Amino acid sequence: MSETLIVPTMAQMMAEGKQPEVLFWVGCAGSFDDRAKKITKAFVRILNKAKVSFAVLGTEESCTGDPAKRAGNEFLFQMQAVTNIEVLNAYEVKTIVTTCPHCFNTLKNEYPSLGGNYTVMHHTQFLRNLLDEGKLTIEGGQFKGKRITFHDPCYLGRANNVYEAPRDLIRKLDAELVEMKSCKSRGLCCGAGGAQMFKEAEPGNKEVNIERTEQALEIQPDIIAAGCPFCNTMMTDGVKNKEKEGQIKVMDVAELIANAQDL
Repeated sequence: MSETLIVPTMAQMMAEGKQPEVLFWVGCAGSFDDRAKKITKAFVRILNKAKVSFAVLGTEESCTGDPAKRAGNEFLFQMQAVTNIEVLNAYEVKTIVTTCPHCFNTLKNEYPSLGGNYTVMHHTQFLRNLLDEGKLTIEGGQFKGKRITFHDPCYLGRANNVYEAPRDLIRKLDAELVEMKSCKSRGLCCGAGGAQMFKEAEPGNKEVNIERTEQALEIQPDIIAAGCPFCNTMMTDGVKNKEKEGQIKVMDVAELIANAQDL
């Protein structure tokens, strides 16, 4: 499918004397990881369809510093954060939306003390707002009646109490939302948070992502929905480990909506 994605940068917008309503913070995973790039594209297709005025920083965007901070390198985190804040403030950014809960949590809760004060939204919150405002409509289509379970990302759920936005979107697909035994405030980590994504596992009997995948398989879903690129990777690896990739898909909520819309 050939597609033309319209993704303006803040620099282009400023050159034209325009200020977008929101800045889409793409994040490292969404920019460089091949799987996560598909989530980025799906979200942009929805933004284009809903005629949202948005822009990205492009090459001016750097890592938020989340992995450095979680790994204990506060100095590196503050260097990365201050660099980003200078760029964001220069563009007078007010509202940020991101598809990564790690970026979401860091921008929302850890940037204000360093001078970066923004309204920060996870993409599931933003998409639900578009629905509420009538800028986006969802038809169930190919997902009607499918068993979908949502894996709560740690930094979206327990860290920021965002549980209903992604579930509301899944319900709109006319899908059957099925919950794992550990969900919402009792959700289990996928195993990637806290910079664990970038190091070898500790000694133990079982990988965390295998344990989490087994919880998902217990309820026999057709699709495991995620709202985080790290969770997506870990759950996909878990499904492959169980040799179930032929039966069960792991998809971001944005991909579900984009596919339901045939975008």
